[in-house]
Amino acid sequence: MATVPSVSNSITVRLEVPASGGAVSNITTAVESSGGSVTGLDVTASGLESLRIDVTVAAASVAHGEEIVEKLRAIEGVSIGKVSDRTFLMHLGGKIEMSSKLPIRNRDDLSMIYTPGVARVCMAIAENPEDARRLTIKRNSVAVVTDGSAVLGLGNIGPQAALPVMEGKAALFKRFAGIDAWPLCLDTQDADEIVAIVKAIAPGFAGINLEDISAPRCFEIEARLREALDIPVFHDDQHGTAIVVLAALTNALRVVGKEIGEIRVVMSGAGAAGTAILKLLLAAGVEHATVADVRGVVHTGREDLNESLRWIAEHTNRSGRTGSLKEAVAGADVFIGVSAPNVLDGDDIATMADRAIVFALANPDPEVDPAVARQTAAVVATGRSDFPNQINNVLVFPGVFRGLLDAQSRTVNTEMMIAAARALATTVADDQLNPNYIIPSVFHPDVAKTVAAAVREAALAAGDSEAGPGRPTPGIVGTLDTAAFPVVRL
Repeated sequence: MATVPSVSNSITVRLEVPASGGAVSNITTAVESSGGSVTGLDVTASGLESLRIDVTVAAASVAHGEEIVEKLRAIEGVSIGKVSDRTFLMHLGGKIEMSSKLPIRNRDDLSMIYTPGVARVCMAIAENPEDARRLTIKRNSVAVVTDGSAVLGLGNIGPQAALPVMEGKAALFKRFAGIDAWPLCLDTQDADEIVAIVKAIAPGFAGINLEDISAPRCFEIEARLREALDIPVFHDDQHGTAIVVLAALTNALRVVGKEIGEIRVVMSGAGAAGTAILKLLLAAGVEHATVADVRGVVHTGREDLNESLRWIAEHTNRSGRTGSLKEAVAGADVFIGVSAPNVLDGDDIATMADRAIVFALANPDPEVDPAVARQTAAVVATGRSDFPNQINNVLVFPGVFRGLLDAQSRTVNTEMMIAAARALATTVADDQLNPNYIIPSVFHPDVAKTVAAAVREAALAAGDSEAGPGRPTPGIVGTLDTAAFPVVRL
């Protein structure tokens, strides 16, 4: 698939150019002839003989950016100064910070915020641990936990290299749901150690977001933590992806006029995301599903099945299909890929059923070129931001956790995830729905609050929260009281 210039690969090049002549037009011509895109051109200093110009360019890759710089260097009279990668500049010093919600202006403030006054609050929590939700950051905090074993599409790059992603996740929690999230990158990939560490730090948090932990360990780690902790544990790579896929499929089926119980779904990918998507689709009513991995269709006759693949084989593929993904996709109504680039081509998509739906979610290069898939499929979605219908986890994880925290939920279950998916689907109104708009933008103002409200109601209905069924969303309330100083309940 051909690459296109992207802001994620943008650079700013400082140039010294002659004050007279056609230097500016030469610069833009050089960039555009190299396949780049000029997105900004600023004169930052001027003299009688020369100009200093900062030109910002969107490139298709790091190598492409270097090619563009060399083209600029070749312009007669142009001198290259500093070349800045705008993405790296944005990460300098990290992307998040801790700040105090209260001013510390004098000794009075210090004595109440810290010692000696804080000791009274500590003792109150010691006597009633549930007051930690009311009197500390716990009530609005989530731990974003990784071991760096499956970061984006980069693989096992370790905890330090994973930290920029975890910082970004924390920033998105704050931006879209007002949640204080803390990145915790663990220098171990042993499941027992990860479980023990998360159990040990859990008292300071109201939820655990597992991130970028490789399969199949992620299944075991999540299951053990859910069993051990009284706060929700959510592996976003699994369940966030699954929720957005279900929401997008719900609306895509509205576009093509098909029912979820009647369609045949073929999936490529049986890892963490693929398994979670499959389980949520089955819970939502999909009756006919087939899954393929690198060895072909998953079926009960295969001798290489681990525990996870055996579960898939026993709950899918009712017709007993064998063979390759290409063979399985023929006649299918829906293809969902969470696997590898270019495993299908346009001819494969053409063999699918009439009014087919294609979700090619491998990132950055999808399972099939979206432009080619659109030639025969009715609806196409990807994981990329430069195509319509982006399947992006940020559409759900802030709202899901906002709802869980507001309900003081102890867990997260399938019903809550289905509620989140249905809520997300409803943010696309009937008069907005079309093949190129089945899922809202991540900046849609109603997304997080709509998802949060649905999850909160599902949690309260399940009766698994501290708030309890039918009770109002908890604010700063609680049971703390003393005979001498009654606490004002806000």
